[in-house]
Amino acid sequence: MISQNTIDRIFDAAQIVDVVSDYVDLKRRGGNYVGRCPFHEEKTPSFMVSPTKNIYKCFGCGKGGNAVNFVMEYEHLSYVEALRHLARKFHIEIEETGRETPQQQEQRSNRESMLVLMAHAQKLFASLLMEHQDGRAIGLAYFKERGLREDTIRKFGLGYCLPRRDAFTRQMLQDGFKQEMLVATGMTIEGEHGPYDRFWGRVMFPVYDTRGQVVAFGGRVLTTDKTKKVAKYVNSPESEIYHKSDHLYGIYQARQAIGKEDKCYLVEGYLDVLSMAQSGIENVVASSGTSLTTEQIKLISRFTSNVTVLYDGDAAGIKASLRGIDMILEAGLHVRIVLLPDGEDPDSYAQSHSTAELKAFLAAEEVDFITFKTRLLLSEAQDDPIQRGKLISDIIRSISVIPDAVMRSVYIQECCRTLQVEERMMVAEVDKRRVQAAEQQFQQQRRRVELGREHGVPSSEGEGTPERESMETAVRIQHAPDELDIAEREIIRLMMMYGSRQIKPEPDGPDCTVAEYILGEMEADDLYFERPLYRRIAEEIGERNGRGETTGEQFFVRHREPEVVELAASFFAGKYTLSKIFDTHANSGSTKVSVRKEENHLNEVVPMQLMAYKATKVSELLRQEMEKIREAQSAIPVDENQLAALLSRYDALSALKKQLAETLGERVFR
Repeated sequence: MISQNTIDRIFDAAQIVDVVSDYVDLKRRGGNYVGRCPFHEEKTPSFMVSPTKNIYKCFGCGKGGNAVNFVMEYEHLSYVEALRHLARKFHIEIEETGRETPQQQEQRSNRESMLVLMAHAQKLFASLLMEHQDGRAIGLAYFKERGLREDTIRKFGLGYCLPRRDAFTRQMLQDGFKQEMLVATGMTIEGEHGPYDRFWGRVMFPVYDTRGQVVAFGGRVLTTDKTKKVAKYVNSPESEIYHKSDHLYGIYQARQAIGKEDKCYLVEGYLDVLSMAQSGIENVVASSGTSLTTEQIKLISRFTSNVTVLYDGDAAGIKASLRGIDMILEAGLHVRIVLLPDGEDPDSYAQSHSTAELKAFLAAEEVDFITFKTRLLLSEAQDDPIQRGKLISDIIRSISVIPDAVMRSVYIQECCRTLQVEERMMVAEVDKRRVQAAEQQFQQQRRRVELGREHGVPSSEGEGTPERESMETAVRIQHAPDELDIAEREIIRLMMMYGSRQIKPEPDGPDCTVAEYILGEMEADDLYFERPLYRRIAEEIGERNGRGETTGEQFFVRHREPEVVELAASFFAGKYTLSKIFDTHANSGSTKVSVRKEENHLNEVVPMQLMAYKATKVSELLRQEMEKIREAQSAIPVDENQLAALLSRYDALSALKKQLAETLGERVFR
């Protein structure tokens, strides 16, 4: 792990204006800087950078954060990767916490050596392609025959491996690389008659990770001798730096275009990516002929939630890949399909059409996956009732994995119209599958906890984790309404902005901090935040208060969790003044109305805002109780005792609502 001392030095050195100006044209406006947001299209600049607060905030798309978050968002890096990126930029030596074991040191050293070796190999292959006689006559001629321009060849780092069995290995050994490392990366194979090149006589396609590091290669043979059983494509084997299921071909070159277009085109092969990118569709990646994996889907989701899969006319191939599409849906991504004309693949279609024609075709032929799948299977089932039953079951399975309730509802309605099925029946079946899936996930979680206990892991292991929270969200029936989320956000805002400030909530009462007052009041009334993010922030503030530690602006602006930093940026970027409901000095008969700064009136603001939150919470509880009363009244037979208890609770909540309304006044609560 990177030491806290190093993290602090990086934040101190990485001034937000210096970092952002590498990517955005900034102009000074008062004490801040403005520019066009790099994360969405806009004509009027709404992207603000504050050098004093060391944050950025876009008032158009809402993105905001610190220098580290900006690099994470723009370069699509993890938190640690962004820290290392900025450390290199500002020449800061990284200190690691804790001592590495000899095994860890060896593993890190091997990884670094492998990456250096692969980068050198890519440069060697590229130079052979462009400068060697055989490379130009054979490799470059092949790429040009496939319609690739030299700028595309250079952009993707394509190359050529000489057609002599050990030429590459001998050159790398001569350049100072060890044979054991060549074997470990899979570039060299140890045979009975000595080491030889895995890719000899092939054109080379380097595979980059998201940071632009070469981690693997694909090689295509150019021989036309059909008597020799030689695989057309050979790929690097799994290694310390390369796990096939974690990578997508073209992701490094496509990452910024994917983010800008908010869409990723998914194709199958290297040349599909190259030809489409050359034709102006730069947001394209390939699974390289393998079945789509969960890790690859997560990789796409780092850049966009919209995926368009391109298929040729091969029905068998399409049906074989449908399960992979369900995995994309399950990850919460939106999937659309483009079916290419018979006999065409993305490579051939891009080569035979202009950029305008290609873009127009993709825009016109896109159809959502559920509709596509329904039509595809319906054409096979036709009037066969057994096949139609299987089709409906298949469609229900796909819809049931979609996390978003609104999207599920839309797809259900569309499929019911197409399949002529009762919507009530399909809703019931989808809900049944989701409950079964949630129960299965819960049981798996329980088994993991029980297994952990057997190995000495505390029983609370897994509770409060993102995985646990996602499971709770999946099975939760009721969701907090927007009003409650807004009220919770206001309370968290006060805690983040003024948590350590001293206030006197009651004229005759003791002084306390804003955070102490809010957390104490919530604990006394057994209240908790519905939104997991707010809950985590409140718990962290409470824990730090308990240790006598403060949580000021810089604590949240430099927070490790990107969601917290973005929330902090949205609060600290704005100027908060008192709402008119608090401004008792406003004179309706005067054209001049005084505007008071919120921070100067926290004794008044905090209790009133907390009371408004409680009032909103009571309204939500009343809504839930009314639903329970309706259910109890419609039951056959009616349980009179249960109904009486519900009505009693409803009356008590109504009385509390009235009391809060009287305290707040009509200016706040209605």
